[in-house]
Amino acid sequence: MKAPRFRKEAAVFSFFFCLFAVCQTFPTPADRDSLIKLEQFQFTGGNLLSTEKELQVNYILKRIKGKEIMEGMKTGKFAPAMHFFRAKELIEQSPVFKIIQMMPKGAGLHLHEYALLNVDWLVKNATYLPNCYICFTPVGGVRFHYFHRNQQKEMVNCSEWVLLEQYRNQIQNVTEFDNSLMRNLTLITENPEEAYQSQNIIWHRFSDAFAAASSLISYAPVFKTYFYEALKEFCHDNVQYIEIRALLLPVYELDGTLHNKNWSIMAYQEVARQFKNDNPDFMGTKVIFSVHRKLNNAEMKIAVYEAMELYNKFPETMAGFDMVGHEDAGHPLWYFKNELSIPAKLGVKLPYFFHAGETVCTQFVPLQVLMLVSNLQNHPAAALMAEGHPMIISADDPAVFGARGLSYDFYEAFMGIGGLKAELTTLKQLALNSINYSAMSAQMKAEAIKLWQEKWDQFLDVVLHMFNSDEL
Repeated sequence: MKAPRFRKEAAVFSFFFCLFAVCQTFPTPADRDSLIKLEQFQFTGGNLLSTEKELQVNYILKRIKGKEIMEGMKTGKFAPAMHFFRAKELIEQSPVFKIIQMMPKGAGLHLHEYALLNVDWLVKNATYLPNCYICFTPVGGVRFHYFHRNQQKEMVNCSEWVLLEQYRNQIQNVTEFDNSLMRNLTLITENPEEAYQSQNIIWHRFSDAFAAASSLISYAPVFKTYFYEALKEFCHDNVQYIEIRALLLPVYELDGTLHNKNWSIMAYQEVARQFKNDNPDFMGTKVIFSVHRKLNNAEMKIAVYEAMELYNKFPETMAGFDMVGHEDAGHPLWYFKNELSIPAKLGVKLPYFFHAGETVCTQFVPLQVLMLVSNLQNHPAAALMAEGHPMIISADDPAVFGARGLSYDFYEAFMGIGGLKAELTTLKQLALNSINYSAMSAQMKAEAIKLWQEKWDQFLDVVLHMFNSDEL
């Protein structure tokens, strides 16, 4: 049976109508160019205007970055697509990394008190102090404590205390022993993919490394020196300001005297002032009092009242309050809704910096993320950067990963999250974001940006002096 003629005509008309509609909506080359420009404008830093000098440095940086990415594609060794423990040596050979090291990075806004400073310092200095004892846990961990002779107190789930000075005198290879102590204070291992096959394993090892480090740092003579050396390490990495999350656990003296949270805040305050006097270009530090999210409601209520008291006593040093620990194993924020509502009900100011979104910007910590994902290029942060969402880069726990300062995290984000689209303006925006979204006062932010701009201009000159764009 033949189709009626009007159906054939209707079909032909519909075909040409659809074809016409498609042709009318098909983008022109001009439309394509506009879309590409819009994407570049939306990308983090894409709306920043560049000086002539910045354009020259950006050309150098893009050429070097492009070569590095192409080399990674050719060899199959691209740092953001590798576990950091395998990629660290590769990163340190990178010209892009060397440029990032020289760059003023602004502020480190997500850092934890017991993992600020490279563990080399703890082992080579703190464990060589007089009266330092060590004990060994059943799972191969270590704990430290400083005692007067014959005043040791037994620790649960640990061997008898041994004076480290005597122990080192009895062993043949002290260097290897000290290296083993460093391994106990970090997550570094030769086979990370095999060693860390689940989040629970990672968090267990993480907690053990923190416990070992805190057992050294909680000794009063170590506490202040450790923080000063940590500030020195960040300053050397061209970081001008840091905010640390601190549990404010008791700090003890050799005679057993315990210091409370007030003492610790004042100690941080004192060290930060001394460091700023010694290094006028450093803007300072603030403390975010933190407690473990495994607390019950009654304990959290006490902690919130403590936080309000500390914030009232030390407004220049205390930034606010947070919860730390394995999110999946602890309580969600909603569990503590009544306790966290106390300051508002009392009309008392207590800023919150929760791990669920510490500020109005996204805080991204690449090295820690690389413990959980195999390739940063596939991380959702890439989409956030492409759309220009407010973002800062921080290090979280550099010491635990064998890193120093923020440079490693900036490198991973710039090369992996940003990809080929990330340029000098991306780095500039990330640094400026870290200042603008910090807990500094408006006046401090203005001073910090002024100082940062001076350092940025110096950085541009250094890069132009080091590299000849004609030879790239």
